[in-house]
Amino acid sequence: MAGRGRAWSIGAVALGLLAPLAGCGGHPPPDPARTEVQRVLDRRSAALLGHDERAYGATGTRTGYTRLRAVPLASFGYRVTAVRRTASGATADAYLSYRVTGYDRAPVDTRRTLTLGRTADGRWYVTADRPARKAGQQLWDQGTVTAVRGTHSLVLGTGAPAGLKPFARLADRAVPAVSGAWGTGWSRRVVVLVPASLEGMAALLGSPAADYRGIAAVTTGEAGGSGQAPADRVVVNPEAYTTLGDTGRQVVVTHETTHVATRADTTAATPLWLSEGYADWIGYLGTGRTAAEAAPELGRAVRDGEVPRALPADADFGFTSDPTKLARAYESGWLACRMIADRWGPARLGAFYRAVGAHPRRAGAVEDALGKVLGTTSGKFTAGWRDYVRTQLG
Repeated sequence: MAGRGRAWSIGAVALGLLAPLAGCGGHPPPDPARTEVQRVLDRRSAALLGHDERAYGATGTRTGYTRLRAVPLASFGYRVTAVRRTASGATADAYLSYRVTGYDRAPVDTRRTLTLGRTADGRWYVTADRPARKAGQQLWDQGTVTAVRGTHSLVLGTGAPAGLKPFARLADRAVPAVSGAWGTGWSRRVVVLVPASLEGMAALLGSPAADYRGIAAVTTGEAGGSGQAPADRVVVNPEAYTTLGDTGRQVVVTHETTHVATRADTTAATPLWLSEGYADWIGYLGTGRTAAEAAPELGRAVRDGEVPRALPADADFGFTSDPTKLARAYESGWLACRMIADRWGPARLGAFYRAVGAHPRRAGAVEDALGKVLGTTSGKFTAGWRDYVRTQLG
């Protein structure tokens, strides 16, 4: 984060009277340790990218090299922001930025804390490299990373390759399915992370495990900026995933791949009922699932006379929400997108999604896109959706 520069005293500028006091009251000279540590980390990053284990080991512990060896890295580097000396060496705060070759259009950025020791002749070396406070783990923090490459996918995990190959097959089917509905104007490649447990998944996301219990996978845009597509990762919860059948597993991976494809057109203006509903709409394409089969919780509500009065709010999609309420939110969004595809056609559904995301703000985004793309109003759309839900599930 850039500073604003130094604010000089008017008196000092005008009279030059404070110059003799600079050594007493001014800013202390920069600690040379920060520059020295930065150089060590630069050498360490270059050795990792150059597959030079010996040079990497000369900068400190080799654990990172061993765990990262299978990851195809296009870039990897640290920017030191602070160094604090300790009795045994120093602790450094740094931003780590890296890209996976062939998959990341923008880098993944994350905060790290490094512990350093010092040799008798004054050279710094790394003894530990861990996530900063409140920052999520990286997969290599959990063990040695294994990589399985698919035609359109890269699956990274901490287990044996045999356990990762099914995810590559699912992702390789998901990518062309998503492109067939959304279009080909995206990377058409996906990175899937498969930790060993629910706790491992939560650690990657920097959140409590309870937030993701029962959630089979999530997609996170870990980097990005204006005009850039983020470095998305599909993160799997292996415990929930194993409870799904073959169709359910494919729906989940296709759903998450849709988020990767649509990320550049998904903005603060996009409501979750649309982004999650659209991902489910593509996920269920070609599965043969009926509305009753794909929306059981909403179906129960409709049969009990509880047809929702409005599309779900963003808060209804919180992972910590009541599971039944969460399921109904997803099912409601899916049926809204399914209705658009049925009545206006799949192409208009995609155009509607893009138009909402292109709006400069959330207020008015859906209403404007409804009028311009679908030729309807918010009130008519909601009424039509309620009738559609009743017809499909009643």
